[in-house]
Amino acid sequence: MPKFKTKKSAAKRFSATGTGKLKRMKANKSHILTKKTTKRKRGLRQATLADKTNEKVMKKILPYL
Repeated sequence: MPKFKTKKSAAKRFSATGTGKLKRMKANKSHILTKKTTKRKRGLRQATLADKTNEKVMKKILPYL
């Protein structure tokens, strides 16, 4: 049985929590920051969990995470 290859682009964007859920960083924090409020930018710093609907696909492309 051959080994599975991890999709490296996904591996850089997601990490697993202790319970096996997928953690990701929020979007919209890279540019055009002058029009965004300080409160909004501060909220974008925190990581969040990936959506449950995508979890099955994500586990397939990240087999060893």
